[in-house]
Amino acid sequence: MKSMSNFEKRFGKYAIRNISLVLVLFYACGYLISWVNEGFLGYLTLNPYAILFGGQIWRLVTWLIIPPEGFDFFTLIMLYFYYSIGTTLENTWGTYRYNLYLFLGMIFTAAGSFAMMGFFYLFRPEVLLVYGAENFFFQISTMFSTYYVNMSIFLAFAATFPNMQLLLFFLIPIKVKVLGIIYGAMLVYQFIVGYIDPSVTIANRFVIAASLLNFGVFFFTSRNMIHMSPKQVRRRQEFRREVRKSTNITRHKCAVCGRTEESNPELEFRFCSKCDGNYEYCQEHLFTHTHVKHQ
Repeated sequence: MKSMSNFEKRFGKYAIRNISLVLVLFYACGYLISWVNEGFLGYLTLNPYAILFGGQIWRLVTWLIIPPEGFDFFTLIMLYFYYSIGTTLENTWGTYRYNLYLFLGMIFTAAGSFAMMGFFYLFRPEVLLVYGAENFFFQISTMFSTYYVNMSIFLAFAATFPNMQLLLFFLIPIKVKVLGIIYGAMLVYQFIVGYIDPSVTIANRFVIAASLLNFGVFFFTSRNMIHMSPKQVRRRQEFRREVRKSTNITRHKCAVCGRTEESNPELEFRFCSKCDGNYEYCQEHLFTHTHVKHQ
């Protein structure tokens, strides 16, 4: 954790605040594109074959705007839900660490797509011969989406707030850790059983492994952040606010006029050796003030 703190000091200023809203806006762009020309989304997916052999390097980024299938009321509820838990995690962990968690998930997903392509070329070349490599990777490229990245956010939320209750279907109270266990079981089932087409099953296993790798890194490097109650979260947030306030405290202040090195950086400040106590004065009042004497 010490090394991570050093990185945070160096790169924390580049962290994107409210990044969950940014991801939702990406989805909004994806929906707009799909309504104008749905086929164009095929040129934005995470297709490792097109990136390596077609030079379409923009796909390394544009896959982030591929939205969930369909757009209805439940999609809006889902997006709001992920925005809410993402914002809560950002407030709890801090902007830098939440950014790091998301970007790791994206990097692992992209790396998983290339690892999957390498697997088929090395161990299942017959699949590429039957379907054609370009067509095969184009068809399964949509599997490498932000879906599992979002679900890894939920796993992290469940690990951080295991006893928080949610209303399932707006009616049934259930603890987040129960939902996390259910989702984990679903992942294991999908990983083992897979699909009817074995080639699709292999690709999906790479996707699932990438998302679990992201959560595994979080779990083993951030144990001090899990199992936090809402009261602990509030205390952490209050502490951070106090720290920010303390960094704004001035070190030099004139005892006569009240000017500081922040309000007047051109002034010099000195302590008076003839006053009883630690009284500091600006250059204009250092020799003109009345000395403080305690009887």
